[in-house]
Amino acid sequence: MTITIKSADDIAAMRIAGRLTSEVLDMLAQHVKPGITTEQLDKIAHDHIVHVQKAIPAPLNYQPAGYTPYPKSICTSINHQVCHGIPNDRPLKNGDIVNIDVTVIKDGWHGDSSRMFVVGEGSIAAKRLCSFTYEAMWKGIQKVKPGARLGDIGHAIQTFAENAGFSVVREFCGHGIGQVFHEEPQVLHYGRPGTLDELVPGMVFTIEPMINAGRREIKEMGDGWTIVTKDRSLSAQWEHTIVVTDTGYEVLTVSDGSPPPPAFITG
Repeated sequence: MTITIKSADDIAAMRIAGRLTSEVLDMLAQHVKPGITTEQLDKIAHDHIVHVQKAIPAPLNYQPAGYTPYPKSICTSINHQVCHGIPNDRPLKNGDIVNIDVTVIKDGWHGDSSRMFVVGEGSIAAKRLCSFTYEAMWKGIQKVKPGARLGDIGHAIQTFAENAGFSVVREFCGHGIGQVFHEEPQVLHYGRPGTLDELVPGMVFTIEPMINAGRREIKEMGDGWTIVTKDRSLSAQWEHTIVVTDTGYEVLTVSDGSPPPPAFITG
């Protein structure tokens, strides 16, 4: 498959989808507290996307080859769950960490973003992993500019994570996105600088590192979707949708409530 280059009009449409995606996460933030279930969070998100935003939750009934249809409108991955956790009726507990992954389709275009939330009072180690993974994502974003290569992104994330004693999940990666949920290129979160595809203006893709507190090995649970760490160590993930511009990058999945970029970006 070839990488699709987006036009200015395409990017304008994706900017809207991206903002709506981020606004779902803004809205959910006030609800993430001890006692709420991820099933309830899913319903809140679904109703907001469908009825308020007049948009479509992309995960609902999404079915890649070899998978059963995904049954919910968001993904909620708790503690040692790495990604694709299915919302259920288990209440969140004080100290849990949860990744909420939202993808909104508006006028045919996708926006895709995820954030980590600490439920109540999290441990120092859990909060460190969440903030560190956020910085790791931005270490990758920082490398995006015309003429750079995908390997530069992966290398920046991998070295940052491993130098701090964390590990990077390798089986899942970022991806091209547009009118299709998952398209080329694949954006690895590890690798060697100067390798893989060259970045050109108009490329749009996600950067979404999954960082484990323990070892990088993972396994799939019996529901066919949920991925967990083999050693049951905590895992965290953040995700933004990025477009390569003429001079660097633009993050498309931003809104008034987006967490600010780290100091090494704004500085």
